[in-house]
Amino acid sequence: MSSILQRVAPIGEARDREILKDAATYIYQERPQGPVQAHVYQPEFDSGKPRPVVIFFHGGFWDTPTPTQFVPHCLHFASRGAVAVAAETRTASRHGTGPLEAIEDARDLVRWIRHNTDTFGIDSDKVILGGAAGGALLALLATMPKPKAMPPVDGLDCRPQALLLFSALVNAASQATAAARFPDSKSAKRTSPSSLVRRKLPPMLFFHGKSDRITPFDDVEKFRRRMRWRGNKVELVDFEKADHSFFNFNVSHRNFEMTIGAADRFLVDHGLLDPAPDDTL
Repeated sequence: MSSILQRVAPIGEARDREILKDAATYIYQERPQGPVQAHVYQPEFDSGKPRPVVIFFHGGFWDTPTPTQFVPHCLHFASRGAVAVAAETRTASRHGTGPLEAIEDARDLVRWIRHNTDTFGIDSDKVILGGAAGGALLALLATMPKPKAMPPVDGLDCRPQALLLFSALVNAASQATAAARFPDSKSAKRTSPSSLVRRKLPPMLFFHGKSDRITPFDDVEKFRRRMRWRGNKVELVDFEKADHSFFNFNVSHRNFEMTIGAADRFLVDHGLLDPAPDDTL
């Protein structure tokens, strides 16, 4: 490597530290490949009662850590009285790992949160998972497997009470880039949410652009139909002519406001978030 490149500061890491400066950062797992962190935002006010927690898993296909993607969402829900978490999992660039390790991390993070309910003032019956693309797959894989396939560990369950999913990857086997991250095609299919559809799953809210070429809209629409046929509460909000990243704060403020507002109302409707003060008038 050129000596001049060696002297260049890691701008991305410095930027991430600045964006995450209002969060408390915790190591929730020590893995053989290194520590794995979660960035926790506490509510702006103390209601005096246990609070919901919203955990977000960033997008991408488990390659590079980008926990700052959901910082605007975390700040919103912290302003609404929830604990909010911008999650990290093991990634290829930092840990030399793939999606199976990331799935394990996502499940362990939820268990770690429930283990620390007193520390964070959390209601363990009001856990919401969110995610984008491959991060949405992680949220779904902490939710959908049958109890026998994903039993509690030390009495701690990783299943949430609701999901908020953006540009979700629901069929890893059909997405070439995602499938290539798995050890083989069988594991990609076996761990795809589309292969795990069943009854009695928590409510889910999907946001998806109809022009998404990375995680096709048709996959999610088919997934929604199959889930609802089995009696699950699944809503899909589509955005005409929107691409994969349409919902991000730094891409479209309008779409960000629309999706975060709908997500807020969804959680209120399901009794997982208190109504906003203006809604009680």
